[in-house]
Amino acid sequence: MSEQSLPPTRPLEPRKTAIVVGASSGIGAAVVRELAHQGYHVAAVARREAKLAELCQGINSASPNGARALSYPHNVTRFEETPELFQRIVTELGGLDLILYTAGVQPAMAPDEYNFEKDAAMVNVNLLGAMAWLGQAALRFERAKAGHVVAISSIAADRGRRLNPGYNASKAGLDTYLEALRNRLSQHGVTVTTIKPGFVDTVLLENAPKTFWVISPDEAAGQIYKAIENKKQAVYIPARWRFVSLVIRNIPSVIFRRLNV
Repeated sequence: MSEQSLPPTRPLEPRKTAIVVGASSGIGAAVVRELAHQGYHVAAVARREAKLAELCQGINSASPNGARALSYPHNVTRFEETPELFQRIVTELGGLDLILYTAGVQPAMAPDEYNFEKDAAMVNVNLLGAMAWLGQAALRFERAKAGHVVAISSIAADRGRRLNPGYNASKAGLDTYLEALRNRLSQHGVTVTTIKPGFVDTVLLENAPKTFWVISPDEAAGQIYKAIENKKQAVYIPARWRFVSLVIRNIPSVIFRRLNV
């Protein structure tokens, strides 16, 4: 049993509960802070224990109502641990309204590099880790006839860009998985939201050859929360990336393969 605890609940002041996977930095950490600010009790899940503890301590010390963020160290590629940890978190939160999968990796890839180890790492974290966690939530939400599933994809999922095939494929797979969950769960009152950011100022940006329209993780988190509140199906962040994607997706393949993107 965890030593962590939440403030006593008050029947007339119910708290919403959320799990954020990939919460120790970047968009994930910003989302945890945003949800806590909005009154959620949040379970923060991530591999880097020290950063996770620092995040939760900062949130809880600033909260006049007691603890709002609980930390759970976990490597998302340890798929066999997910079911038990998910059930423990839900028990300790006292329920679950929302789950966000924000974990992601994008190692540097040279234009002429074909590295299966890097590709496998991206698929394991970006796609299979998401399936392990979101599948658990989907089962619970379907039975409850309520709940919200959110995951961070990328505009990179929209076409097969030449620089990092493994990353593009992992995010495209995530898009399809989320669409399938949406089609399955919508009839049970469950919302599934795909978040497709452009450039966000995180460590993943270190391997981008060129950037523009860069936003902060806090800006991204604010827009993600708005998408959650409005129960959106798919959202580009910032919204102008939707128009960029529309152009990119409609470029004929014979032309697209000649572009340096």
